[in-house]
Amino acid sequence: MIDRTEALALLEKHAGLMEEVHLDLSGVDGHVLARDLVAASTVPAADMSAMDGYAIRFADLIDGQGGFRVIAETAAGSPSSAPLGPAEAVRVFTGSVMPPGADHVVIQEDVSAGDARIEIRASQERPRNIRRAGVDFCEGDLLIPAGTPLGPMELGVAASANQPGLRVRRKPKIAILANGNELILPGSQADPASVICSTPFALAPLIRNWGADADFMGIAEDSEASIRAFIERCRGTDIIIPLGGASVGDHDHMQSAFRACGLAPVFSKVAIRPGKPTWFGMLGDTRVLGLPGNPASALVCANLFLKPLIAAMLGVNAPATSLQAAISTDLAPNGPRETFLRARMEPGADAAAHVTPVSNQDTSVLSPFLTANVLIRRAANAPAAPAGARVMCIPFKQ
Repeated sequence: MIDRTEALALLEKHAGLMEEVHLDLSGVDGHVLARDLVAASTVPAADMSAMDGYAIRFADLIDGQGGFRVIAETAAGSPSSAPLGPAEAVRVFTGSVMPPGADHVVIQEDVSAGDARIEIRASQERPRNIRRAGVDFCEGDLLIPAGTPLGPMELGVAASANQPGLRVRRKPKIAILANGNELILPGSQADPASVICSTPFALAPLIRNWGADADFMGIAEDSEASIRAFIERCRGTDIIIPLGGASVGDHDHMQSAFRACGLAPVFSKVAIRPGKPTWFGMLGDTRVLGLPGNPASALVCANLFLKPLIAAMLGVNAPATSLQAAISTDLAPNGPRETFLRARMEPGADAAAHVTPVSNQDTSVLSPFLTANVLIRRAANAPAAPAGARVMCIPFKQ
């Protein structure tokens, strides 16, 4: 067995960076930016009114009030070039370019308007109600660095920067392969020996959340021939995720089937609990990351290994996230393998987070994931931890 840190280093070494593609802005949501997005222009390009009202020179006010002659009107998109003289005003609206010389907008609620004149009724304390040029960003500003996953806010900024499309990383194509004679699909007629195949239906949306595309290829029987047939269907993908069939039982044929198809093994076991049977190898240019068959083990290991593998392939620049929280119950000493406990983290009364392990840590059960949102990390051979001690946690539902 190798430890988790070594396994992650090997995954990163074999990750490879997905190629760049150019996509229209409407199609880049969920992709990762491949090149820095730099502002090509200043936004807004000129000083603009932030309110409906009248643009004036603040110095023309007497005791914060006064009468002004309205010399022009300018709507958004139709700027006025007329410079302001003493005690002159220009009617403006939200988004209007400020006329030359104006440094203050009196909101329309503060004036009495007549024939080409206004009287300012409310005291004006200081120049205001102007959006200055470049208040959002200026030409040459770095707006979004390469390696950023693109979501709604990033797309809004890109559109504001007048970018009709972006260079992004192609999403990895991932094939999920289940294995086991006992497995049946949801909705099938079950008998006492049957097990519903549930892991792919949780794993696929997680993969999509992490920036890749996922397809569930089906359930292979417990034979090398059946698994090899499914492997051939998975060729051409960027990652294959075999589920189960990698322990030491007489009916565990997954790794031997892959070796028969040309797999170059990289590691075969990881010193963690749950998830010791996690394995990895290369099938030509395709990465093969084997996850345990038990659903809880598979999802824990997907977070620990598959998520960072996808991030490395996409060049994601966000560092791994870990948190500290006070444990709400005593923890027994840990064994020789690094251990991850499903748990629920919540803010405490004193604003300090506290975390509670779910009551059922069995690796075959999925229902604890309905409430769990972190994994408590217990180092190998960690001593007992009393309630209130600080423990390291890895966010789970991301």
